Amino acid sequence: MSEAYRIVYRGGVGEIIEKKSRFIATVIPISSEEEALAFIEQKKKEYWDASHNCSAYTLGMRHETARCSDDGEPQKTAGRPMLDVLLNEDVHNVCVVVTRYFGGTLLGTGGLVRAYQAATKAGLDASVITEKIYGIPISVITDYNSIGKLQYIIAQMELFTQETLYTDVVTVTVLTTPDSSSAFIKKVTEATSGKAVITELDPVWFCIIDHSPVFFSE
Repeated sequence: MSEAYRIVYRGGVGEIIEKKSRFIATVIPISSEEEALAFIEQKKKEYWDASHNCSAYTLGMRHETARCSDDGEPQKTAGRPMLDVLLNEDVHNVCVVVTRYFGGTLLGTGGLVRAYQAATKAGLDASVITEKIYGIPISVITDYNSIGKLQYIIAQMELFTQETLYTDVVTVTVLTTPDSSSAFIKKVTEATSGKAVITELDPVWFCIIDHSPVFFSE
């Protein structure tokens, strides 16, 4: 079964105005709870003069760790609605802080919930969100006569080439997933009449940015 989940590759800042109250949402990718807590403290220091700095974050492939804070707003009107946005969008390993500068008009509980959710969505919209994919690189060693067939299979299956080496033979490393690796091996074996040397390499995590694979250390 293929393993992939949505993450923030690059954070962003979004802002909305609601009845003269200013809501600034800052989103970053995180890899630990300590990183999230440090970021929240950093935003509180940066926006020390704000009315509130509410926060939410989630960690893990299955949202194993999920936390939120209303930071003085009425209970469940800020942090929980923000966290609900992250969970509903199914974004993992992410932290968001929504900074509020009070505009002088009370929003009521329903208005606060809507404002903090809208700000969180604005922050996500300003970020680069992608899928983190569990990949199985496959090395294919073949002769020059078969390279066209191999390139056709890669394009047909919408796979990505990690590396190509040209010597007396051609060595191509192709990124597959658990769902596509067997089919890829079968197609290459048939296309080359079993002459290609095919080897599964160590698994990797990667994502696609600007139509190219980007690899993660874990």
